[in-house]
Amino acid sequence: MDKLIEKAGVLIEALPYIQRLANKTVVIKYGGAAMLSEELSSKIMQDVTLLKFVGVNPILVHGGGNEINGMLEKLDIKPDFHNGLRITDDDTMDVVQMVLTGRINKDIVAKFGVAGAKAIGLCGKDANLITAEKKMADDGTDLGHVGQITSINTNLLDLLVKDEYIPVIAPIGVGKDGESYNINADTVAGEIAAALSAQKLMFLTDIDGIRSDPDDPESLISIITIDEIYDYIESGVISGGMLPKVDGCIKAIENGVKRTHILNGTIPHPILLEIFTDKGIGTMVRKTIEE
Repeated sequence: MDKLIEKAGVLIEALPYIQRLANKTVVIKYGGAAMLSEELSSKIMQDVTLLKFVGVNPILVHGGGNEINGMLEKLDIKPDFHNGLRITDDDTMDVVQMVLTGRINKDIVAKFGVAGAKAIGLCGKDANLITAEKKMADDGTDLGHVGQITSINTNLLDLLVKDEYIPVIAPIGVGKDGESYNINADTVAGEIAAALSAQKLMFLTDIDGIRSDPDDPESLISIITIDEIYDYIESGVISGGMLPKVDGCIKAIENGVKRTHILNGTIPHPILLEIFTDKGIGTMVRKTIEE
């Protein structure tokens, strides 16, 4: 009986959060080590499925860098990066598109089906979901088919999320002449959340969130403001792969997203633990501390 009462307590703790998120859009960026574990992947799909069935409108944006590198290695194509961005020549773009849209995207959709949800796989080429133009590095380096987003087709996403579907989006953009662009998945998630004025934006990473000391897991910051993020970037505390995530958080908040979260996707059921419990498990980014 005690265990049953404890379960009821968990549901009651979640109730106000479920009420606040009812009919609201939550954008989730899924990637990193969680994609490589079938067990963790299944739990994340269960989390997102539960969101849908309690009245939330989730949108999942996925990466796939490890899988892309693996396929490039098999094809004897050497991966090349510049300041954290993959230099994407013609051959690499073919592999990126094949892996992201042809394999990973459809595998995720199938996993949602197993969990009992109806998901639909998309990339930026579908109905001009993500239009883009060529992106140049700050130092002028030619990045190839790396794109920067110019617009999001919010009408398509509104139609899907207000129905019974979970959009699953691969970060491939389309140019004005139909050319394909490789876009950072963190950036895509942030732009989509901003365009939709989503209630929440969540980044699933391989660490617990933002740390005041990157090497000390005990220095996790539970709540951080935009100004504090800029300070940490300037001091070098936030760098590397965390930069696109915090950039996505900042842009989303400045465009009306209420809350953004960075959390560890390798913990079982990370989404539920972060948004349906009082304490949460990651870092919440807010505009000001008083919000």
